[in-house]
Amino acid sequence: MTNDIYDDIALERLAKERFGVDFEIGKVIARGVPVSRTADATVFLTKKKQLYVYISARSRLVLGDISKLISRMGLKAELFLPPVGNPDYFNVIGREKFEAVFPGRTFVANDELRYYRTLAPYNPALVLISEVKNGEIYRYDSDTRGGWRLEVRFAYRRIRTS
Repeated sequence: MTNDIYDDIALERLAKERFGVDFEIGKVIARGVPVSRTADATVFLTKKKQLYVYISARSRLVLGDISKLISRMGLKAELFLPPVGNPDYFNVIGREKFEAVFPGRTFVANDELRYYRTLAPYNPALVLISEVKNGEIYRYDSDTRGGWRLEVRFAYRRIRTS
């Protein structure tokens, strides 16, 4: 019990220091859920009823990996939070990767950078979730047929207000 409280406080501090998001964890839905062979995720609700996923891994992850993991967990991402102090992080990295492949191009449209944004290093990751698909959150399990099994049932859909 006390370890869980310390983990929550550490996660709140890490979110503020690394991602610039200040919140209090209200309820942890799933803690330390494996989402790959080297990555673990924590799914939690804030006091303001926003659902977040924090993913950390012992190996390198990029934005594309995080996006795929979120989808396979049965979640729908609303916002991938960039590192603090760099709100244009994914675009800057995407442009650098694009220019490395196409060094002679001067004008680059945002649509052309879509793939190259997914190559931005993103470990650890903090993602704001808009919906839990089918009310089920999954975890990685190498022993199951599809590689994923049910971790917890949790219904959530964020209603946008103006």
